[in-house]
Amino acid sequence: MAGPAEFKDKAALITGGSGGIGLHVAEQLAEAGAHVIVNGRSAERGERAEARLREISPDARFIAGDCASYQDAAAVVDAARLAAGRLDILISAGAEGETGPTPFAEMTPQQIEGEFRKRLFPRIFPVHAALPALRENGGSVVLLTTDAGRFATPGESVLGAVGASVIMMTKTLAKEFSRYQIRVNSIALALTSGTPTWDRLFAGESFQRDLFTKVVERFPFGRAPSAGEAAAVAVFLASDAAAQVTGQTISVNGGLSFGGW
Repeated sequence: MAGPAEFKDKAALITGGSGGIGLHVAEQLAEAGAHVIVNGRSAERGERAEARLREISPDARFIAGDCASYQDAAAVVDAARLAAGRLDILISAGAEGETGPTPFAEMTPQQIEGEFRKRLFPRIFPVHAALPALRENGGSVVLLTTDAGRFATPGESVLGAVGASVIMMTKTLAKEFSRYQIRVNSIALALTSGTPTWDRLFAGESFQRDLFTKVVERFPFGRAPSAGEAAAVAVFLASDAAAQVTGQTISVNGGLSFGGW
């Protein structure tokens, strides 16, 4: 866990930060002294997140916007830069799709297109939009992605393709941004408790619930990673303790699988 003043005088924008892992990252960064701005699509969820964060830091702020739209992503970054006076850290979280695990043959063309649009663009648009602000002082970018981008998972062909895209972009952007003293890393997630996806998968009786109950039983430590545990890795990657870590993807999967690229 980061120290109480480790991020003092640093400003962090967490897109998709009004809930789930993103909100946990925001809380941990605020506790460590960062000026935190969170973004999300829902004003109602955003207001709740802002109130929760202001119990930690009175400077915390929520900015509404859908980062699947580049115009929104740019406006969110501009507002965050204006509010904090600088931008040092971007955590690109959120970006939920609408289609759960589905065999590729059973997906409609509209679902395939929609999943790329809803899962990939909100992940990378904020990075592009934030680059001018991050170049002012150098900084750190952390992208959340999925272990399905490293390991072939039946029913997650498109999700895995998006994840693999983020992993490769992490490497390439780390090389491109090194000249600006900007580090780029990512976290590949498995099933994670304390997230909206977890709540959705285990709500009510369903095929998905039965399937993922079996997945949980396979975790070597007897449980899935929590949102707070995944967030702690993101905070580490954003910190000066990871000053020589860039272009890397860390799997936070409780030992469910190993290897990858």
